[in-house]
Amino acid sequence: MAKAQRLIIFTRYPEPGQVKTRLIPALGEEGAAGLARRLAQDTLAWGMSLARQEPVRLEVRFAGGDETAMRSWLGLAPLYRPQGEGDLGQRMARALHQALQEGEERVVLVGIDCPRRDDRLMSQAFQALASHDLVLGPAQDGGYYLVGLRQPAPAIFQGISWGGPEVLRQTLDAAGRAGLSTHLLATLPDIDRPEDLPSLKEAPQPPRLEPDPGLISVVMPALNEAAGLPATLAPLLGLPGVEMLVVDGGSGDGTFETAQALGAEALLSFRGRARQMNLGAALARGGLLLFLHADTRLPAGWRAEARRVLAQPGVALGCFRFALDQGGTGAALVERMVDYRTRRLGLPYGDQGLFLTAERFTQAGGYAEMPIMEDYELVRRLSRQGRVVQAGLKASTSGRRWRQLGLIRTTLVNQLIVLGFHLGVPPATLRRWYQGGTKPLP
Repeated sequence: MAKAQRLIIFTRYPEPGQVKTRLIPALGEEGAAGLARRLAQDTLAWGMSLARQEPVRLEVRFAGGDETAMRSWLGLAPLYRPQGEGDLGQRMARALHQALQEGEERVVLVGIDCPRRDDRLMSQAFQALASHDLVLGPAQDGGYYLVGLRQPAPAIFQGISWGGPEVLRQTLDAAGRAGLSTHLLATLPDIDRPEDLPSLKEAPQPPRLEPDPGLISVVMPALNEAAGLPATLAPLLGLPGVEMLVVDGGSGDGTFETAQALGAEALLSFRGRARQMNLGAALARGGLLLFLHADTRLPAGWRAEARRVLAQPGVALGCFRFALDQGGTGAALVERMVDYRTRRLGLPYGDQGLFLTAERFTQAGGYAEMPIMEDYELVRRLSRQGRVVQAGLKASTSGRRWRQLGLIRTTLVNQLIVLGFHLGVPPATLRRWYQGGTKPLP
């Protein structure tokens, strides 16, 4: 299994007058807020760069604003949580310890005030946690810009004079009393006061890649799909102009390692298909995105067909025709029903392979983070922006669920979920209905 690692970024929503207050005399309220905005964006960009190199989940703990404002500002990729009440030590301890309780083996927390910290330094922190209980990144002002743990350590956050020049020394003393082995990273400057501003000139710039219009990024959310990945990925890997991203939601069967071994780019995400696909889209380099379920196989000629569909005037979203990987009259009937729904109503499902431009996906706000029906909800939003067009080629989906439960029962459960969605039934309830309805009969 992939190492369970999490990077937590501590920041505040950049409201003028509420952030970087010690810099306001030099920069003004708007200038100080602008700097805070840039530092947070750079920190997340470095975190995203790290997530493409090793299995790291990204979390943003914020103060001020709300989750909607944070997602609108920093994007869809991270998990957003409020910092909560208490002093800085209490808030950091809560974030670190919760991540450890949720199963992470190594957790690193960074602030946004150190512009000379990059993905390599954060990678060093995770590596050091393999042999040390505590990792600290010392700041020149006597504090620290990074703290990492592999086990809860409440003592290092207690009795500390936060904001003063003794924070690092007091933390090291507490760690020594608690018997924690400690590793120190390079000492770097923070940006807290006007006299710190010159160090901005020495800061490395994080990677900011524009989408490549000639590249198609296939984003595949996966959970415990190791057995089927070789057959699904084989026709896709090595194709010119195709980037293959497998976004693992924390599998226990080696899905992450299997994807890597096969040659795909494997990413680690918090669980949830919408969240996994949003992360994949955020890290994708292609100007065209194709969201593909792990049990769906694309037809020959799919690249040219996807581009042909999206080149038509007024098209917001494309999909392939639906096919089950089994024969029979019942399967043919299901395929005709799906074909009719897609052509007449413009409502394909995710197992048909949804594709659109990266620009359109970003403008639409990505997938809503809901436990079920995230593909249907996105299709409905996009249908208000343009046409939803079905390609002429068929994508083949595994009929394992249809075989297990029967064609009639599976169809009825699907329609019940759609009806409940339109009636305003909460997504969590729909998810329970789906899970209950798809259990085999005794």
